[in-house]
Amino acid sequence: MVNCRDHVCWGAADPNHHPHELLVRRLSATYARAERPAISGISFSIHCGHTLAIMGPNGAGKSTLLNVLAGIMPPDEGEVLWDGHPLHNTRREVAWLPQRSEMDLSFPITVRELVEMGRYPALGAWGSMGEHDVNMVNKALHTLEIDSLQRRQIAELSGGQLQRAFLARALAQEAHILLLDEPFTGLDAPGAHSLGLLLGELAHEGRLVIASYHDISNASQYFDSVLLLHCEQRAYGRSAETLAPQNINRAYGAVGL
Repeated sequence: MVNCRDHVCWGAADPNHHPHELLVRRLSATYARAERPAISGISFSIHCGHTLAIMGPNGAGKSTLLNVLAGIMPPDEGEVLWDGHPLHNTRREVAWLPQRSEMDLSFPITVRELVEMGRYPALGAWGSMGEHDVNMVNKALHTLEIDSLQRRQIAELSGGQLQRAFLARALAQEAHILLLDEPFTGLDAPGAHSLGLLLGELAHEGRLVIASYHDISNASQYFDSVLLLHCEQRAYGRSAETLAPQNINRAYGAVGL
């Protein structure tokens, strides 16, 4: 992995580092024509250098919360601050990785071209790739260990390779916040374990990794914090404490696991 000082945010391991804070206050959001909010009254704070799992039963609002954080869906009320400023005023800080089912894998694009898209926010509408942009793309490909795949079409990739390619795009963007919607879906056990370890390494370098996740049995292995949802916030905090049986019951209740 890259040295943490190679990233614009040095990470929690640096004793002189002042970590950025994501602060969510009283966040609520409703889909058009819905009778009630998909999420309501969500409040939490977390710093870069951490991994956060958003967990809850189907329909609990996990994807909705990620969509709001990513700026894809507007909130009804509440605010999202990044280091004291509205998060959506600094969109380059956020990288969004949707569910695999939402990706258009038929689009003719190579892995390298996908990763280069991470530089577009910095280049603007008519900018061209400079030396720094090329270096960031190369570094991202190397960090995610997909140098050998860079000329392949994304449709040819396995599930694990595809997730690494999209993560490489996020690294090339130099984003601090990585938002992932069900990134483990479709991966076999070794692939899921490899991805979980990778997310932890990316957080250790100073990024904030937030992902929707469903496996209660091993969530604490890959995520240091957990937010339990069932439309409303049921529990939030360090993984071991938050995944206590009483909190799991409050989130999942009669719907089961």
